[in-house]
Amino acid sequence: MSLVNYRTINIDLLDPESSANFDLSTLTPSVQPVSTSDVQTLAGQIPQLLRGGDTEGALRGALENAPYGADEKGKETHLTTVTEILQSIRQADMSPLLQRIYRSPNGPETLDVLMKYLYKGMASSSSSSHSTSTTNSTNKQITPQATSGFSQIHARNVGGDGGGQAMSVLLSWHEKVVEIAGAGSISRVMADRRTV
Repeated sequence: MSLVNYRTINIDLLDPESSANFDLSTLTPSVQPVSTSDVQTLAGQIPQLLRGGDTEGALRGALENAPYGADEKGKETHLTTVTEILQSIRQADMSPLLQRIYRSPNGPETLDVLMKYLYKGMASSSSSSHSTSTTNSTNKQITPQATSGFSQIHARNVGGDGGGQAMSVLLSWHEKVVEIAGAGSISRVMADRRTV
């Protein structure tokens, strides 16, 4: 009689349906490689649209040409472009613009891409604000600002680099996208393996 310690047997390796025997790379959709120079070319075209007053065209162009296959530098460049577009759009124009995009062909997918950029922008804004604020807090003292009641409720400039203002803009857009595209957009973005 042989002594087999059944607790040490990895039964997942014996099961052909197990995730241990499944190639996880097949879950990631294939994307076309995009060079950083292509991303920079697109980033150079966006200001022309903004100067011409075509904020919707600028936003659509940036979202419909998301560089999934770019390297990190290219993705950061495109994030900066999208963030600049979002900051240039007035708050009163946000809902009508998002509704027009949502009703257009591929509109829900376009708003899902916007949601990806909102989350990435929030992550980069909070990390840069946190690192800048911890550096600045050791270099200078923070003095309280005199206020009269609640008259000065607005986004504060965290760390001196505009991180608080950028975060406020991104949160406003997030609210409007969820209002128009629904909470399902959040689930789709979290489940999509393509990163911006």
